[in-house]
Amino acid sequence: MWDFSIGRALGLMFQTLPFIILRMAIYFGAAVAYILATGIGAGVGWGIGGFGDADFQATTTTWGGVIGFGSVAVVMYLLREYVLYVVKAGHIAVLVKLLDGKEMPGGRSQISYAREEVSQRFMQASVLFGVDQLIKGVLRAITGLVRGVFTLLPIPGARQLISIAEAFLRIAVGFIDEVILAYTIRTNSDNVWASSRSGLVLYAQNYKPMLKNAAWLTLIVYGLSFLVFLVMLAPAALVAYLVPGSWSAGGIVFAILFAWSVKSALLEPFAVTCIMEVYFRTIEGQQPDPAWEAKLEQLSTKFSSLKEKAASYQPPRINDPVKAAG
Repeated sequence: MWDFSIGRALGLMFQTLPFIILRMAIYFGAAVAYILATGIGAGVGWGIGGFGDADFQATTTTWGGVIGFGSVAVVMYLLREYVLYVVKAGHIAVLVKLLDGKEMPGGRSQISYAREEVSQRFMQASVLFGVDQLIKGVLRAITGLVRGVFTLLPIPGARQLISIAEAFLRIAVGFIDEVILAYTIRTNSDNVWASSRSGLVLYAQNYKPMLKNAAWLTLIVYGLSFLVFLVMLAPAALVAYLVPGSWSAGGIVFAILFAWSVKSALLEPFAVTCIMEVYFRTIEGQQPDPAWEAKLEQLSTKFSSLKEKAASYQPPRINDPVKAAG
């Protein structure tokens, strides 16, 4: 089946409880913000609609809810770099240390330690975000390579199966970009572009066990998320009923929001911990294969961009500690 230990992953998550609490505060807080903003927007729309007939009021109520929901979505989009820098990368930095069996420095909080570790590697949130986007681009290319293998198989209805498999693989590799970030932190490299490149080559040359375990974790995470969605349908429908105009679609939307918050706060770090364990154990003692490096250069312009960034990287001077990489 899979090569990771669920018990160990849960134990490590418990050891990083400060970050789990931080993630819960952010993602559950975001879910509540979406619901409140949607309700307030629908309420304002319902009030404005009172100046017209019933159809006009229904329209303004719906648009008010949509605008309220969209306003929070915009804020979350603008905060994505900050969340990646402080929450996700910081949590990864602590998990890397614990996975290697090392003790946390005494007299310091996990979040303080993580912030220093991440800032040493990536300097600024924009640098980490840029590295992460390039990593995701290369991972999509590797997924395309697997798709190409499937197209060569003489299977009836292969095109439909390939489309389903490709969609599934794209979801599965969604956990792996954070594993490559974990590799850059674990190697203590000054040049995050070069270490990310090496981490991607190591992933590509071991793509079979990595994708197998990522596929299992995708089934676990999204299966549990669907269960949360089903459980939350009833209370979410009640909340939607309290929204002015009784927004009929609100129950489903709010249940999805609750499921998303549980997935982001609890299930995703569990999946990343599991796949990190598999990745570090799989690549132990290996060196990046030049043949795979050449193949990735042909497959992805993003991978070539990592090479260019790595070559032009200048370490920050001592008197210029905030200089961005690349």
